[in-house]
Amino acid sequence: MNKFNENRKFYINFGLGIFAFTLLSASATELPLMNANTPLSFEKAIRAAQINDPWLTGNVHKQRAIESMSIAVNTLPDPKVTIGLANLPTNGFDFGQEGMTQAKVGVSQMFPRGDSLDIKSKQLKTQSEAFPYQRKDRESKVAVTVGSLWLDAYQVQQSIALIERNRSLFEQLADVAEASYSSALGKTRQQDIVRAQLELTRLEDRLDQLEQQKNRYEGMFAQWLTTFSAETSAEYEAPLGSDFSLHNIVLDQLLPQIELLNSELIYKESWHKPEDLVPYFSNHPAVVAIEKKVNASKAGIKLAKQKYKPEWAVNASYGYRGDDPMGTSRADLFSVGVTFDLPLFTENRQDKEVQSAISETEAAKTEKLLLLRQLLGVYSSAKGRLLRLIDRQNLYKNKLLPQIYDQAEASLTAYTNDDGDFSEVVRSRIAVLNAEIDELTLNVEEQKIRLELNYLFVDSLGTSTTRNYMNLSNSRQYAAISGEK
Repeated sequence: MNKFNENRKFYINFGLGIFAFTLLSASATELPLMNANTPLSFEKAIRAAQINDPWLTGNVHKQRAIESMSIAVNTLPDPKVTIGLANLPTNGFDFGQEGMTQAKVGVSQMFPRGDSLDIKSKQLKTQSEAFPYQRKDRESKVAVTVGSLWLDAYQVQQSIALIERNRSLFEQLADVAEASYSSALGKTRQQDIVRAQLELTRLEDRLDQLEQQKNRYEGMFAQWLTTFSAETSAEYEAPLGSDFSLHNIVLDQLLPQIELLNSELIYKESWHKPEDLVPYFSNHPAVVAIEKKVNASKAGIKLAKQKYKPEWAVNASYGYRGDDPMGTSRADLFSVGVTFDLPLFTENRQDKEVQSAISETEAAKTEKLLLLRQLLGVYSSAKGRLLRLIDRQNLYKNKLLPQIYDQAEASLTAYTNDDGDFSEVVRSRIAVLNAEIDELTLNVEEQKIRLELNYLFVDSLGTSTTRNYMNLSNSRQYAAISGEK
């Protein structure tokens, strides 16, 4: 009987030893690649989304349209030519009956009010200057959106890898429990086996949930990774395609470390007053774009005031008269004149148009104020979340995770020495899995907050109106937003 007990204990300890070795090996190694597909890196995803964003192409065309219009409006209206018969008698319609009957050719040229042409041209040019800043703001927003999407997908993929790794460990643990239970003198109870099988089923359910999330993120990636051809024809729409697989997307295994812009400001424990923070956001492309809108609306005030000035027109005409009925030659006639209007009744027209232009300017200023308030609010929220998140990360790294690992090891050791409970081994292993997933969530959330903060501090220097859409790939700002070193 003693020999049998020794063999049973050896068998159980051997199985638990294999389980423990597998556990330690899995914890010490990197998570395996999900499959052999080419990984989609964080930087590649952002760059592809920015380059293939149709919004940027449309914005360029809008800018070109306004730039062309700014040239067109600064040109005098085309002269008008009139051709006709003047003073033709109606009683006989005889061209030679009356001396004043003539064939008349005239030309007139209108001159708009004051400097309205030049002011309108400058107004449109100012409007067009906002488009490069809009594109830069759009690129930054795309970096945040796609970057956050990549991080969410990364979290799901790594969570799946963690659960897959732990599932094999639970399967080994269940095998050990069944071996112990099958022994006549084993201490493992039937409920322990049921508990192990239950936890395996729960892991399967968690995997199914994560796969659902993975499919959702793949669908969201599709709209950003789909490319299109800017070359269109009258017969066909722009073709769609993709350089990436839009199903079973595999991401890099390393979490990008995004460098913070103005990190000294963010990590500073003291909080600045709003008026002290405004200069940090004054060069934001979205703010500058609104400033261009404000300047354009100010030009609209000047344009409205030009309507107090008269609109001029110069006209000239030449009248040909034939010989009279007696054969006597008659002189031809030439006329020249100037016409202009008199803006006398201005109360309900010009005055109201000026008031309207002033109100539009004030409304544009309000947009800028609202945007600055929004940026300040996002900064305050993101900074507070980041600082608290760092505290949680330190707690996990220095206390919680080591304690959970120690508890798991202690419960396994106790059960190996016939001094512990199988259920405690299972619970401790579940606690380790949950803690690892929580730590992964914290690390991913940190990078998402960094993305959010970096968007606030993107400045407007080095803008361009070319097809490159102010490519940030060679700048520190792009590296900070995308995580690229």
